[in-house]
Amino acid sequence: MSEQYQVLESDQSKRIDKLLTEVVEDASRSQIQSWLKDQLVLVNEEAVKSNYKVQEGDRITWSIPEPEPLEIIAENIPIDIVYEDKDVVVVNKPSGMVVHPSAGHHSETLVNALLYHCQDLSGINGVERPGIVHRIDKDTSGLLMVAKNDKAHRSLVEQLQNKSVERKYEAIVHGMIAHEYGTVDAPIGRDPKDRQRMAVVDGGRDAVTHFRVLKHFQDFTLVECTLETGRTHQIRVHMRYINHPLAGDPKYGPRKTWGLNGQALHAKSLGFDHPRTGEWMKFEVEPPEDFTGMITFLENRK
Repeated sequence: MSEQYQVLESDQSKRIDKLLTEVVEDASRSQIQSWLKDQLVLVNEEAVKSNYKVQEGDRITWSIPEPEPLEIIAENIPIDIVYEDKDVVVVNKPSGMVVHPSAGHHSETLVNALLYHCQDLSGINGVERPGIVHRIDKDTSGLLMVAKNDKAHRSLVEQLQNKSVERKYEAIVHGMIAHEYGTVDAPIGRDPKDRQRMAVVDGGRDAVTHFRVLKHFQDFTLVECTLETGRTHQIRVHMRYINHPLAGDPKYGPRKTWGLNGQALHAKSLGFDHPRTGEWMKFEVEPPEDFTGMITFLENRK
């Protein structure tokens, strides 16, 4: 299937190989240079070299062959299984672990670990994402529900679509939030100025985040965020949108910060109806030590 991109004013004079690394998700610069060499990428219907500098209005089209399916190998990686039965697994994912294999992350993911620890996982999402119903970012810690069969998978997805799954996060954000409660209702889509980021944009997908203040510090605030929807980077984008970006967030926060290898965000609470019995199930896990250590530091700072 062919895809295309219209060059914006903000893209003017960028090398085409650099621009496409921002536009094409999960593609490396070396991959894109190979595509250009093989004339799989055209500008205004003509082949160009990797060092071609784009001009506003250029129409870039590319048609990339489907990659060979990844061979997903079970790996004996320790994981924190909070709950497991014949239908579902609830996992406390550590910060720094990618959820499923993709370009650049072929091993040491949560899926690799789950394949070792669980006999069965649902196949609805194919061999590369077995059992994966929803995701959290690599550097976000906390709870994920995983389906062990297709019936459970369909039930959990339906609950997510119906907004009946309860997902609560703790986050440390920059600045002092003046009010105790709030809701951010703002659509999220790909940032037109930086295709590797998401942003609040007209025409984006509906996104709603509720938050309440848990504790104030000198120039930071600890908040609890409840997701009504589950868009990519939703909490990170919404808190930046209201001028309270997450501490440690390399993509959406201030360039100079401290504390964590990534954003201070932890999926602390997860509730859903069991896909077989209908019983309401709720799980909570405390944030990891580096997160709580930041809180202690902020509490003791003068």
